[in-house]
Amino acid sequence: MEDKSKKINVNHYADGTASALRKKVVFTELRFYQRSEVLYHLTKTFCQRFLPERGDRTVDQMVQAARSTKQNITEGCSDGQTSMESELKLLGIARGSNLELLEDYHDYINYHGHEEWFGKNARSKPLHEFCREHSLLDDYKPLFAKMNDEELANMAICLCHQIDKALTKYIERRDREFVTEGGIRERMTAARLEQRSTQRETIEAQARRIEEQARTINYLKAEVERLRNQLRDLESGIPQ
Repeated sequence: MEDKSKKINVNHYADGTASALRKKVVFTELRFYQRSEVLYHLTKTFCQRFLPERGDRTVDQMVQAARSTKQNITEGCSDGQTSMESELKLLGIARGSNLELLEDYHDYINYHGHEEWFGKNARSKPLHEFCREHSLLDDYKPLFAKMNDEELANMAICLCHQIDKALTKYIERRDREFVTEGGIRERMTAARLEQRSTQRETIEAQARRIEEQARTINYLKAEVERLRNQLRDLESGIPQ
């Protein structure tokens, strides 16, 4: 029967000890996380500028959805070292929150009679290219105060689409890894097996070195004995 643990890519500590933990994901380097941070700050700015400060739950819902997207990506990627199940669940929540926010921006565009640029307007392509090439908050911040509500809403919609596409692919990749490698229990088993295998190989290598040393010692003992016999023969006057 095939040993499924062999499919698992076991990580190691600096001293070579096998680890049951998955490789740490630096979520701040993930572009969809970076865009979710941009979207959160954009949404806060948008709500402050264009939605009523009191009496409209939409403001709280939009800001919370944007925050939920960012925070669940953070928590999901962090939990992924020990629990891929938690990671997939939290990333799924992040995707749902992002789609909820996308719908809120669609509603705003439609309610206020603005045009959605996605695939229609001449401004759609440059906006899409800008969002595709830039994912850091510092690249967007100077624009927030300069753009009107239609422009900001369309930028948010573009970011939502890009986050959803990237996050969907990431979740699928993680899901495939989970099906192949399993969860923490499978990784613990694989790590233990690999560590035992490493220890066995170390012991076998040490045994081989000892055997080689023993053969060398036996050879040297025999050579010493031969030389002693040769010396005794010389001392007794027996010809060589």
